[in-house]
Amino acid sequence: MKTAIVGINWGDEGKGRMVDLLSQDQDIVVRYQGGNNAGHTVVNEKGKFIFNLLPSGILRDDIVNIMGNGMVIDIEHLCSELDSLQEKGIVVTEKNLKISERAFICMPYHVLLDGYEEERLKDKKYGSTKRGIAPVYADKYRKKGIRMGELFFEDDLKARVKDVVKYENLLIEKGYEKEKIEWEEIYSWLMKYGERLKPYITEVGVFLTEAIKENKNIMFEAQLGALRDIDYGIYPYTTSSSTLAAYASIGSGIPGEKLDRTVGVVKAYSSCVGEGPFTVEMDGEEADKLREAGAEYGAATGRPRRVGAFDVVATRYGCLVQGADEIALTKLDVLSYMENIPVCTAYEIDGEKINDFPVGPMLVRAKPVIEYMSGWKKDITKCRTLEELPFEAKEYVSYIEKVLGTKITYVSVGPERDEYIKRD
Repeated sequence: MKTAIVGINWGDEGKGRMVDLLSQDQDIVVRYQGGNNAGHTVVNEKGKFIFNLLPSGILRDDIVNIMGNGMVIDIEHLCSELDSLQEKGIVVTEKNLKISERAFICMPYHVLLDGYEEERLKDKKYGSTKRGIAPVYADKYRKKGIRMGELFFEDDLKARVKDVVKYENLLIEKGYEKEKIEWEEIYSWLMKYGERLKPYITEVGVFLTEAIKENKNIMFEAQLGALRDIDYGIYPYTTSSSTLAAYASIGSGIPGEKLDRTVGVVKAYSSCVGEGPFTVEMDGEEADKLREAGAEYGAATGRPRRVGAFDVVATRYGCLVQGADEIALTKLDVLSYMENIPVCTAYEIDGEKINDFPVGPMLVRAKPVIEYMSGWKKDITKCRTLEELPFEAKEYVSYIEKVLGTKITYVSVGPERDEYIKRD
């Protein structure tokens, strides 16, 4: 069984929590795109963990975790994540972590360039995490990137670094008018952190192909959500990779394979980190209450997330482009403090009511059409079946399922591993 766990909205839907939960039935978990610009938070009996690069299945000893060719990997950051796990008594070996030799390395100069561009844009910035993601993906497609497998060929790598740094300095010195970088420093950085990671680097496509022949269960873990996809998201306020389930096989090393199941993760309200149109955004005291109730702060950056009502228009679109077969609804418990729960049922643009998700300037002009549902004002973290939920909570879940046209299989009622409802 090949299953993708993907975000339906702007990211931060709770994918890490669902991957950790569902990975108990998996043999392999694969991260297939993105870098350390977003985080997946997992809370279980071992503690609280925030992963920016490592697959969320890394906490289970019997699972093989793969970082696919679609990823961009800051090797210094990855070493730091491995150190953090080791400090908590979790040792990662080459048996349960494999890194694609085709994955690209996010270099220190990519981080610099990311910051320089946001500085240049000023009030027109895209809301980058300044972790080098756009520049490294740009270099990938300009054929200036350096891949993990090149770490094994030091002489060739040295020559490549010299050439690439010369190219990067054209932009750094003559474009941004900043101090040039030295190739020796970049090469030393690669040697320092790359040497430690060499045991994990392999041709993961071969491993996955054999696993499929043996009928292993494979889970594909996405970063961010559909609305941050480079092609189908709220461009240009997107990430620089494909966040869609359709990219899972390509970004993992088995491009000819098809998925068997796609689970879309949806939060019971809306949240968004970064810039760009966010039609349902709340402000003032209303936003503060929801943000605090949901602990809505970015896992990668700590930035306060923008929050708002559940967005039917955006979520239905996300389900469509992700090809979601079923939904995992997270953080339902967060809404327990509300007397009346706002839901955005449609958009209004230039006086016209619309139900389809718009793009570009049309989306910027969109205003939310808000309706309210009755709250339940009760603690639901102990509920383990749908029948145990208060009537109003069941109505809320049923409404979301109906308007999305996609069945809700999982309902999260708390952050702990066992605080969820699985529907038959």
